[in-house]
Amino acid sequence: MEGERAEGDELIDDYVDCLMSLDTNARAGPSDALILGAPVVEGAVGGGTEPDAMRDFASAEDPKEPVLGMTFESDEAAKAFYNEYARRLGFPFRVGRSRRSKGTEEVVVMKRFVCSREGVYKKKQTSPDEATRKRERMSMREGCNAMMEVVRESDHWVVSKLEKAHNHDLGTCSTKVGYLRARGLLGGSDKVTMLGPDEMAFLRQNVLGEGGDAQGLIDYLKKAQANDPAFSHAIQVDKNGCVVNVFWADARAKAAYRHFGDAVTFDTSYKKNKYMMPFVTFSGVNHHLQPVIFGCAFLMEETEFSFVWLFETWLSAMGGKAPCSLVTDQNRAMKAAIVKVFPNSCHRFCKWNILSRTKQKLTHAYTEHPTLRDELESCVLESETIPTFETKWTSIIDKYDLRKNSWLQAIYSIRQKWIPLYLMDTFFAEIAPTWKLETMNDFYKKYFNTKTTLEVFLNQFNLSMASQYEDEAKADMDTYLNKATTKTASLIEKQAASTYTKAIFSKFQEEFTESLGFIIQKTSDGCISKYSIRKDEDPTETFYVTYNASNKMAKCSCKYFEFSGILCRHILGVYIIVDPRTLPPDYFLRRWTRKARDDDALLEENNNYDDEDPSQSITSRYNVLCVDAIRCAEKGSGSEAVYKAAKDILQKAYQEIIAYERNPGRGSQRDAININEDVTIDDAMNDQSMPDSGPKDVHLTVGNKDNFV
Repeated sequence: MEGERAEGDELIDDYVDCLMSLDTNARAGPSDALILGAPVVEGAVGGGTEPDAMRDFASAEDPKEPVLGMTFESDEAAKAFYNEYARRLGFPFRVGRSRRSKGTEEVVVMKRFVCSREGVYKKKQTSPDEATRKRERMSMREGCNAMMEVVRESDHWVVSKLEKAHNHDLGTCSTKVGYLRARGLLGGSDKVTMLGPDEMAFLRQNVLGEGGDAQGLIDYLKKAQANDPAFSHAIQVDKNGCVVNVFWADARAKAAYRHFGDAVTFDTSYKKNKYMMPFVTFSGVNHHLQPVIFGCAFLMEETEFSFVWLFETWLSAMGGKAPCSLVTDQNRAMKAAIVKVFPNSCHRFCKWNILSRTKQKLTHAYTEHPTLRDELESCVLESETIPTFETKWTSIIDKYDLRKNSWLQAIYSIRQKWIPLYLMDTFFAEIAPTWKLETMNDFYKKYFNTKTTLEVFLNQFNLSMASQYEDEAKADMDTYLNKATTKTASLIEKQAASTYTKAIFSKFQEEFTESLGFIIQKTSDGCISKYSIRKDEDPTETFYVTYNASNKMAKCSCKYFEFSGILCRHILGVYIIVDPRTLPPDYFLRRWTRKARDDDALLEENNNYDDEDPSQSITSRYNVLCVDAIRCAEKGSGSEAVYKAAKDILQKAYQEIIAYERNPGRGSQRDAININEDVTIDDAMNDQSMPDSGPKDVHLTVGNKDNFV
């Protein structure tokens, strides 16, 4: 039986690097010359990260050549070994076949790694009409029999079949092809038709459509720029002027970042499926616990140079303000780039991806011990203190005799990099341990298949974004029209109900209700008093709260407020005792409240711009006006009536600007136009009946730079 590709298989090499905490540096790129259109170093694809994947499984003493009877800890270890072997000899390979066991628990029991020239290409029969529409693709399959097959035996894997001889020359196929396929950027081996410098041209063709010139994407960006004056995009090209990486962010993405950009996820979900487009997003969560997008990119190279370029470009588009925290799927090149571009941001590995990889790594153990998975995940997600987590982890390892498991050793050794308990003093906007934000992987599952074109993909993504904005508008309306239901007569609960959105209040209410079930004891009196908080049924879990009577502020040892931005049940329990009226306003983070997107924040930012001298550059003046435009757009789109009024008034304003531009002296004679704060200008600018404002040649306008493509 042909085995299906397991979700997350393509992450293994990168995770080996980060999970084993190897300190060797990634291959340096020319990061000092990161400007729009800067040439990419030839041969940079691959970034030098893949050879290090072997370190998860083999020591320096391991043999370089495969032999019959060789054993591996897992099928992934065998794959990594064969990958290094193939890379060293100079041939690409693929998983040619796999077999699963029979029964209710289908476990992979065999994998065969074959040269990519294995097999014979069979041309599909097509109708004459289809033949004229489809371009003939060359195949690299030549009937090569080189392969290595491994089978599962108890708790390890053994090489059962081996053929080293190839029927073609070795070393002529660049190792970049294997890397691109491993990164999910190339499909089947029959699509690899060019070598050397042409591989990147093929990659662009594979991702960006016919011809490989990315014209479809360029047209998309130009159209977006014309419809959205605040739209930013940048294109990185190689020394031949060909597109390598592309970034873009519209006005809504920038506005969302101003409000919710304190905690960011860099989503590379495409790596979970080798057929996905290399589409990445910067995302976060809004005040309704809904996903928001801060920018997008096609990332066709995963080198440190490319990551640095992307991160710096995105940061400039977002006004230069780095996030407080950043969650990513990690590889060596990305890690090095993050250190350079976000030195003050707390970088964390995604816990869900590590747990997903753990499921694959421990397939045999999970099958043998059905309760192991639940116990491990409960240990990671539900432990409330570090001592509790470490005690539970040790107990599980001993219970199932897993002390020698290298994967568990690796992820435990870097627990401070991905277990939330060790990072509770940093804000991540995560309101519950088991809460999971929707990722691009969910989008792929809904809308993407192997036949999806770039045009269809982008259109579908735009529709998905429009749906997100609509969901937020509906949640806003629900929050304002329907009062949240309180469960007690407490003034604190009523205060929270009138301040938070309904989604956040629901979480606050859970914490508030739970606070009533704790035993609270004062351990120290005075201006700064101390309390111990515990539950009757679990006296081992004790938390400590300090309360400052002078400013009515409190801190808890659990650090839940610092991590999520919502007060924990322990502090709430103390407040009920010491000051049952209302909570200090500092405990209501604006990003979680009904007013998260209100004008005050934008006005404050506008004032910050006004502090600068707008005569310094066109960009400075442009950014100041964009803040006003976005503020009007957010208010003016609230209802159809306001929208129509805004369109009419702002068209008049636009005509007045054009007239003033032609004759500055008539400014004092202009008609009186009342542009109030409830009117949108952004939508008015999209009206095609308005005069053309001139060519849109500026593709990227961010920060204090003017970059042109």
